[in-house]
Amino acid sequence: MNKEIIHTPQAPEAIGCYSQAVKTGTMLFLSGQIALDPATMQMQTDIDAQIHQVLQNLSAVCAAAGASLNDIVKLTVYLTDLSHFAKVNDSMAVFFKAPYPARAAVGVAALPRGAAVEMDAIAILSPPER
Repeated sequence: MNKEIIHTPQAPEAIGCYSQAVKTGTMLFLSGQIALDPATMQMQTDIDAQIHQVLQNLSAVCAAAGASLNDIVKLTVYLTDLSHFAKVNDSMAVFFKAPYPARAAVGVAALPRGAAVEMDAIAILSPPER
């Protein structure tokens, strides 16, 4: 199996022993992103800003792999408060175009760095032209 590690300074540095994303063939596996500003590594504070930052971070990692959010086929959303689920939907309508990815939303007790939301994803990339 050929694995290509994807990294961009446009998304937060990993805060552990993982890669921002791993590409193998036409599949792209994106690690969970929380609402860290990549320039300052500081957490956004309000839930709307956190959701927006998470989606920006995922978008930046996709772009580094030559993809976009619209290449995502599976998105998992982790929320410390499921009452924010409607806000995720509102932001997704801005960042994604139909057809939307399959998605799961999971309520969790806590996330790294006190984040209120985290998202990870799987994308399918177009095969290279021959």
